[in-house]
Amino acid sequence: MHRLISILFAVTACASAAGEPDLGPPPARTPVLPDGALNPRLLRRFPALNVPAAATGAAAAQIELGKQLFFDRRLSRNADTSCSSCHPLDRGGVDHRMMSIGTAGRVGARNAPTVYNSARQVAQFWDGRAATPEEQARGPLTCEREMAFTPAELVARLRAIPGYSAAFARAFPEQPFDFDDVAAALAAFERTLVTPARWDRYLRGDRTALSTAEIRGARVFADVGCVQCHTGELLGGAMFQKVGGQLAWPNQRDQGRYEVTHLAADRMVFKVPSLRNVAVTAPFFHDGSVSDLGEAVRMMARHQLGFELQPDEVTAIVTWLGALTGEPPDVTPPALP
Repeated sequence: MHRLISILFAVTACASAAGEPDLGPPPARTPVLPDGALNPRLLRRFPALNVPAAATGAAAAQIELGKQLFFDRRLSRNADTSCSSCHPLDRGGVDHRMMSIGTAGRVGARNAPTVYNSARQVAQFWDGRAATPEEQARGPLTCEREMAFTPAELVARLRAIPGYSAAFARAFPEQPFDFDDVAAALAAFERTLVTPARWDRYLRGDRTALSTAEIRGARVFADVGCVQCHTGELLGGAMFQKVGGQLAWPNQRDQGRYEVTHLAADRMVFKVPSLRNVAVTAPFFHDGSVSDLGEAVRMMARHQLGFELQPDEVTAIVTWLGALTGEPPDVTPPALP
């Protein structure tokens, strides 16, 4: 395990004298048995996902208002793009594009990650530039590539819709409502987008929730070292790491957190994504460069761990990742004011 940790976090030269990557010999790995339960010490790294309790009063009104706003295209300057345009809740919370398309057909700069379970992550956006879901909600509303409003313009539009004035009065009694209330309502709704899966049933003691092949995949996942970054209830979303820690990432145009902090140590550093729902949220990575989940697993081993996975290891991990596909809450679009 010490070797796996050093492999994961070391920064090494990635090219041989001939210009081809030299990954070296694969590290020694403990043989993985084809069946059996997972080690209890391993399971402690993965607390089951807790579903928030039903809200009441003003909190419930904020969630309902946030759901309306999430689906409303009028939140974009041209009334052609909503939050659900890039994060359709009936498609895993992603639009399955390499880069999303905002108002007036403008193309985004990064792949849109799933909105499911995102409110519980350590920070928001791939580069972590927003600390909270409320701060994150403000970003797309005012981004020229996405909704392209100024805060004052958006509030003026919403105040001109009588139904929204009434909804904001129920959710935020202190009137008149402002841009922060818009972001707060969206964040309240997004905090309900939690997707418990069969994996959580297994963690809570239902040993029939996973197949033998899925259990083996979880063991391979831990054995090869993926668990060092993809841990916790979200299996990720809890830390930042350099993409290409062992072998340089093919696409160097986007420098990740460096573009926020301007610190040399943050070049190519991105938030580790959650693996929940990963089987239904292609394409993958900040650049949306890979559509096949098996290839994404191979690339992570190659670029982050510094070795090539065997085909049966890839198959095992992909099989287990399917057990992380969760059950979304009600995603029926609401009636809009």
